[in-house]
Amino acid sequence: MTIRLAVLYGGQSGEHEVSRRSADSILAGLDRDRYQVTEVLIGRDGGWHVDGRAVPLPLALRVLRTQDVVFPALHGPYGEDGTVASLLEWLGVPYVGNGVFASAAGMDKGVTKRLLAAEGLRVSPGVTLRPGEELSPADQRRLGLPVFVKPARAGSSLGVVRVTDWSRLPAALQQAREVDPKVLVEQGARGREIDVAVLQHPDGRVQAGPPLEIRVTGAGFFDYDAKYDGGAIFQIPAALDPATTEVFQDRAIRAFDALDCRGLLRVDFFLPTQGSAEPIVNEVNTFPGFTTASQFPQIWQRAGIGFATLLDILIAGALADQGRVASIGLPRPARAIDLV
Repeated sequence: MTIRLAVLYGGQSGEHEVSRRSADSILAGLDRDRYQVTEVLIGRDGGWHVDGRAVPLPLALRVLRTQDVVFPALHGPYGEDGTVASLLEWLGVPYVGNGVFASAAGMDKGVTKRLLAAEGLRVSPGVTLRPGEELSPADQRRLGLPVFVKPARAGSSLGVVRVTDWSRLPAALQQAREVDPKVLVEQGARGREIDVAVLQHPDGRVQAGPPLEIRVTGAGFFDYDAKYDGGAIFQIPAALDPATTEVFQDRAIRAFDALDCRGLLRVDFFLPTQGSAEPIVNEVNTFPGFTTASQFPQIWQRAGIGFATLLDILIAGALADQGRVASIGLPRPARAIDLV
């Protein structure tokens, strides 16, 4: 039986173009004999488009309700932060990926850190600054230099600034606040950058893939340009001994559970070069980049799960997870909507 599937992408965040790249790969990787695909684009201006045609929001929502499953390929605010998940819950349509809570909590770096620390995972010391707040001298002494200034609710390293001199902190805060008025100032971790992908299978089994190590050229950290302009090299698997690999995989699954995730998660770590060897959780990504060149698909490719199979696993998991469908007692249309 053909599965009616909508790929939802675009959005009004600064990661609109990143979302389109992910969607391009997903659309190319789907088996068209298995899936009847509808493309739903949210424009930068908030307008909705179905299969290339501009439509009013009510009609776009009706189209989504006709689907067997929706694949939200959205990054950043107004998408990955739980807003679209809540919309799909309200519509009562199954969807790939994380639910409202995990998406919202995973988008806010300060909230993520508190939840993971409560789980006993190691995180870098940091301070969350709301609009109008500044970093106190006491916090400057406690954190030391360097620090990273990050928008609290953004991805793709947008607005992230490395500060090595306190005199440059005000400019860094201003730059980060152009992306999000809520900002995280975090102690700079020193060590190897290791990513671990977590995948939930349709039977509920949660698996961590082989760790990936990022080697960065240019800026010295994994910023936007390094991510999307070829300034990084991925080594899969990372050169780690089996015991350390097992630790990373265990911590990634614990992060998945702590955030009440479903379907997928990428957990980004630092492995300290000095002191304790316990990995430091840097960030999580509840919907990581999904081009064939992105870390998450590459990790599973190395584990023997090709891109098309990865999509099938995530879609089957969404269909199997009956708990995510919030029924409101209204039947969904059985046939596609005529857009004319």
